[in-house]
Amino acid sequence: MPPNLAVVGATGAVGEIMRQVLAEHNFPMRGIKFLASERSAGRTIEFQGKPYTVEPIRAEAFAGVDIVLSSTPASVSRETSPMAAKAGAIVIDNSSAWRMDPQVPLVVPEVNAEALRSIPKGIVANPNCSTIQMVVALKPLHDLARIKRVVVATYQASSGKGAKALYELDCQINALGRGEKAPAVAAHAAQLAGNVLPHDWKLGEDGYSEEEIKMVKETRKIMGDDTILVSPTTARVPVRVGHSESINLEFHQPITPEQAREALRQAPGIVVLDDYGQGDVPLPLKAAGRDEVFVGRIRRDPTVAHGLNLWVVADNLRKGAATNAVQIAEVLVGRGWLPKR
Repeated sequence: MPPNLAVVGATGAVGEIMRQVLAEHNFPMRGIKFLASERSAGRTIEFQGKPYTVEPIRAEAFAGVDIVLSSTPASVSRETSPMAAKAGAIVIDNSSAWRMDPQVPLVVPEVNAEALRSIPKGIVANPNCSTIQMVVALKPLHDLARIKRVVVATYQASSGKGAKALYELDCQINALGRGEKAPAVAAHAAQLAGNVLPHDWKLGEDGYSEEEIKMVKETRKIMGDDTILVSPTTARVPVRVGHSESINLEFHQPITPEQAREALRQAPGIVVLDDYGQGDVPLPLKAAGRDEVFVGRIRRDPTVAHGLNLWVVADNLRKGAATNAVQIAEVLVGRGWLPKR
């Protein structure tokens, strides 16, 4: 029987994309409801041509719900996701609150869907956007030659920091285009228009941002290999949608660019664009609005025995958040892994 769904944080940027992806994928469902904060409750939103009134997030709202797609701040998620799970739902949580909990599977379906067989707390964590696209590209190569070390530099879109950040970037670009001074900074760490910000996240340990630390820990958990070394540098760039990553890989075993291209072409969820001469390379503008991860610039690294360089791009709001959550739900339904009520 198709499940009943609830989308939590339905009026936010990721919640809106979740609605789009559910409709585009023709996700099977008996019913759906949309929940948000008290501030947004009462609003009317449209889904598949029908109006729905947004309900406040409360325990009673989860009665009879089988799957919850949640995109709220971590502080909210720590309260609301257990509430939904207690009501019997499987919660697919997009926040950072549960990702490193050993009893919560951290899932990218193309990489570790089998982790969904066991969901002890009733919560599945959706990984960080920059981690998701990277591990989709790493998985087929790891299977082929086993990755020893990853050095990654990210070029992350403004929308990764939310709708307010995107609005701020647009205002800055418009002001500068008119020859005016850019408005005061509120969402990003500094003016993003015409700039690159390597400090647009909270500072973590040893001089690394929290975003960089996430990429280290989440990659190991998703890939199921704590021996993989990850050295990340994250930066925010004046792009609206689409994260780009320059990835350098060192392997335990020999691997050629040709072998890598073939493995990536055969892997689910990946589009290889690797004709430099024709300009056929992954670009944020090409990735925007798409669910796939785009990989190109595949070339040998001659400085190590077994090394490759890649350029990886994906829509951070879709595959980096909403699409990955919906795909997790599709696996649960398609493989019959939802708990029986």
